[in-house]
Amino acid sequence: MSARMDTLLLTINGGSSSLKFALFRAGRPPSRLSSGKIERIGLPGSVLTVADLSTGKTERRAVDAPDHASCVPVLVGLVEERVRFDAIGAIGHRVVHGGARYAAPERVTPEVLDELRRLSPLDPEHLPAEIGLIEVFAARHPSLPQVACFDTAFHHDMPRVAKLLPIPRRYDARGVRRYGFHGLSYAFLMKELARLRGPAAARGRVILAHLGNGASLAAVHGGKPVDTSMAFTPTAGLVMSTRSGDLDPGVVVYFARTEGMTPEQFHRMVNAQSGLLGVSETSSDVRDLLEREPTDGRAAEALALFCYQVKKWIGAFAAALGGVDTLVFSGGIGENASTIRSRICEGLGFLGITLDAARNGASESVVSAEGSRAVVCVIRTDEELEIADAVCTALRLGVS
Repeated sequence: MSARMDTLLLTINGGSSSLKFALFRAGRPPSRLSSGKIERIGLPGSVLTVADLSTGKTERRAVDAPDHASCVPVLVGLVEERVRFDAIGAIGHRVVHGGARYAAPERVTPEVLDELRRLSPLDPEHLPAEIGLIEVFAARHPSLPQVACFDTAFHHDMPRVAKLLPIPRRYDARGVRRYGFHGLSYAFLMKELARLRGPAAARGRVILAHLGNGASLAAVHGGKPVDTSMAFTPTAGLVMSTRSGDLDPGVVVYFARTEGMTPEQFHRMVNAQSGLLGVSETSSDVRDLLEREPTDGRAAEALALFCYQVKKWIGAFAAALGGVDTLVFSGGIGENASTIRSRICEGLGFLGITLDAARNGASESVVSAEGSRAVVCVIRTDEELEIADAVCTALRLGVS
């Protein structure tokens, strides 16, 4: 499919209780016109925030959003206010899980939707809502192309030894393996690394740290994925805002025996009640914990655990890569919390990682010291731009 250069794209990035969106003009690269988000979906006090890049104005208003599907009329109305919905040439969706099948963005067809429904048990937190959004748009605008952009696709070609889980082999045949997530962020970061530091840097031994409410790391060598911290689900890996990260499997049996905890209760505990929130007992937000740290030992322990675990994953991935040439911090914490970056990198001089305090405090694009063998970068991720670029590639939008 080819299109004029003035074709518009709508990108949708749905979370469990939020939905980010952006409007782009097709091109290489796509150019962003506006962006926004709907927060507290399914909760009281749902709020829509929209930023118009041409005027610099930000609008915020209450909306009725009992579920993700109810956000579609809000988005359509918003686009109609600014352009016309029939000017939209395609919609790109972030789809968290693509299973073992999907290694690249896919134009949505009935067959793709059937496969996503089949995969829903792999990610009950995200996939049903994402499928619902696609279906509602398809019902309202059946001729409008939609493209699924998979968060697992970046990790699809990891070595088998990194994918394999040490459980009976028959489950591997059923798709129980390490998938990895945050792939749209990682794909963007690798492109940005090549643009900012040159292709040679992107081909080197790279550790990417996407540290936000959800947090993970990935190891990349020669531009190809080697390993990642998240596994069969996004709950695995390092401690996060409300997710536990890796746990001893025996904990499941222990709670079932001693508290009668059901699978559903355990699922809720490790996804919504654990992590920084569970350890601190006060907040899942690193900014809150840093403020409380001097007088609250629980906040201090939560932060120490987070930094310690990120440091361990960096060490593990350095071992898998045979060293590290570039370490990239991204995500809300990685991009903005200089204190956290400093604590993570402290003691990693044996890997060639040394920070410059002034550069780090200013969150410059390169925060490593002169003479540091490894370059430490701070790169602001942009999943929406990665989605828009993937849609342009998949549908040949913006190609003259």
